[in-house]
Amino acid sequence: MPETQFLRALPSIDALLRTSEARSLGERTGLPHLTALARNVTDELRAELQAHAKEAANAPAANGDLSRESLLAEAVKRLERAVENAEANRLRRVINATGVILHTNLGRAPLSAAARRAVATEAAGYCTLEYDLTTGARGKRGARVEQLLVELTGAEAALVVNNCAAAALLVLSTLARDGETIISRGELVEIGGDFRVPDVMAESGTRMVEVGTTNRTKLADYERAINERTRLILRVHPSNYRIVGFTAAPALSELTAFAHENNLIVYEDAGSGALFDLGAYNLDEPVISESIKEGADIVSFSGDKLLGATQAGLIVGRRNLVERCRKNSLYRALRADKLALAALAATLDSHARGATFTEVPALRMLAASRAEIEKRARAFLRRARTRLDACAFQFEIIAGESAIGGGSAPTTHPPTALIAVTHAQLSAATLEARFRQARLPVIARILDERVVLDLRTVASEEESALLAALAAF
Repeated sequence: MPETQFLRALPSIDALLRTSEARSLGERTGLPHLTALARNVTDELRAELQAHAKEAANAPAANGDLSRESLLAEAVKRLERAVENAEANRLRRVINATGVILHTNLGRAPLSAAARRAVATEAAGYCTLEYDLTTGARGKRGARVEQLLVELTGAEAALVVNNCAAAALLVLSTLARDGETIISRGELVEIGGDFRVPDVMAESGTRMVEVGTTNRTKLADYERAINERTRLILRVHPSNYRIVGFTAAPALSELTAFAHENNLIVYEDAGSGALFDLGAYNLDEPVISESIKEGADIVSFSGDKLLGATQAGLIVGRRNLVERCRKNSLYRALRADKLALAALAATLDSHARGATFTEVPALRMLAASRAEIEKRARAFLRRARTRLDACAFQFEIIAGESAIGGGSAPTTHPPTALIAVTHAQLSAATLEARFRQARLPVIARILDERVVLDLRTVASEEESALLAALAAF
């Protein structure tokens, strides 16, 4: 059959959009978006018709019928699938039952109740982002956040940008452009999304000078690298890996003393952003206030990791250096918006009031003991067994490990109690997929052919939705 005869039966975009199904879909998506999807569907059908012009049995209609009516029905089905797929890609709330506290793919740190209220009630509408109620004049963006950061870290000044990579770019661009920056080879970090320290240094306009070896760097290595073009020394915390064994590196206090003797700036990219010593939870992360005490001139860290707030790059340090960063025209392109500042202020206020482990979800999850999680798991299973088919499901509480995630503390795995779930008719892979397809999606993991749920990262108020997901099977 000639190709043109196949194509004559292909429905037009207009014909597809006039169907009752398409009109209903348009109410959900809007006509411009639906039109774009309809164009994709007809293009796809046209390509298939052209490819199979000589083989009617392989045509896209399920029954091999290439009439105008059958092709229109096929186009409607594909349009409905396209709309479903597009809606699946929208930002949706999920239950994180993986046990990974700072799960990057799931948005890292969940916001505290106070932070959510601040975003919804204070920042969602008009707000005093850059307005001074006392004077009626223009105010300072992020003033409250900066004040809290100064108080919590002991730094002279603070500045907020939209993420930690932006903070590094701004600091290096401001303080080391057209000069050289010295860094240990053991600190040439790559984090998720192919972000590499050497790349951001090149983008900032500074020339990277590597010193030492991967595992051992000495003060003498830094000394040999100094020349008239040297602007600063960069120290990067290896958040997502550790070098162990035959290693050596100068302490931060030694490095800052050496740098200041040579009139150089020390910039520490601290990464995860611990405001307090978390050694009790086996976390060996730099505490920002300690970095300031040990002489770091400027420090940057994340807002959505161990600080427990929203995505942000936080810069603290000497006032003159921070103000130079603020005056850099790049700052305007990188500054945080009102929603991030509202969430940060509320979270930092919790830290300042000593409510870190009661109000900040990520830190509360970190502090939860295995015994506490097991107690919750047993209570959850008592509820589950009263609602679920005992013949279909089998549950067991087993010992396991959680993870910090977010490129933080790669060697720390808090002990936990996992709920292992099996089903008489469904495989672990099918169970895991069903969880993801729940009305409120549940993200779990598979361990030894069983789906496991870690309540460490499930808020107590989410347990009813988790139980509903199981009951829907």
